Amino acid sequence: MLSTVKLHAFELGRCQTNAYVVEVGVKHGQNSAFACWVVDPGEDPEPLLAFLQKTGLKPGAILLTHAHADHIAGVDQVRAMFPNIPVLAHAIEHDWFQDPQLNLSFFIGEPVSVSRPTGILAHAQKISLGGIEFQILETPGHSPGSVTLHCPSEKFAIVGDTLFQNSIGRSDFPGSNPDVLMYSINEVLLKLPGDTAIYPGHGPSTTIDKERRSNPFLQ
Repeated sequence: MLSTVKLHAFELGRCQTNAYVVEVGVKHGQNSAFACWVVDPGEDPEPLLAFLQKTGLKPGAILLTHAHADHIAGVDQVRAMFPNIPVLAHAIEHDWFQDPQLNLSFFIGEPVSVSRPTGILAHAQKISLGGIEFQILETPGHSPGSVTLHCPSEKFAIVGDTLFQNSIGRSDFPGSNPDVLMYSINEVLLKLPGDTAIYPGHGPSTTIDKERRSNPFLQ
C-alpha cells in the first residue's frame, strides 16, 4: 500500500486568505482511493468548490485553524455541497462562528455568521486521513483557539495566522495576546524540524529553518 499527500492551495476573498484541500491518495495493488479535508474555507470559496467538483473529491471534514471571518466565511457553502460534513475547530472559538463581533466581521461592516462546528480540535489530538497521521498543536496568540495541523511524516504544517514568511500573526485584535503568540512561535512551531514546510493563512509557504534564519520578528 502506497500513500501520497498533495496540498492544494486557494487564495480566497478580499483578504487573500489561503484555504487548503489536503488530499491523500492510497494505492493498493491496481486500486486507488482518495480522501481529503478542507482547511479554512474563507470568503468567496468558489475556486475551491470548483476544484472539488472537477476532481470528484469528497471531503471528510472541514478543519479550521481559527475562527476569524476570513477563514470561516465559506463554511456553509462547503456544507451546502457536502451536507452533514463534520466541522472541527478549537472548542474555545465555537461561539465565534455565529458572532460577528468575535469573528471580527462586525468591524468591517459585513457581518459573517455560519454554522457552529460539530466537533473539536485539541492539543496533541491525532487524526488520520487515508492512513496518514496528523497532530493538532495549540498555537494561540493571534486568537485564543488558534491551532496548527502538523503532518510529521510528510514534514509540513498548516499554521493559520500564527507565522508567515518573514512575518508573524497580528496580536492587536480582540482576543489576541502578543506574549502568547511569541510563546506559540518559539516554543511550539520553532521546535518542529527545520525542514518542516510551513503553509500559512496568508502569503507564500516557507520552512521553519528559513524563518529561524531570516524572519525579522524572530531575531
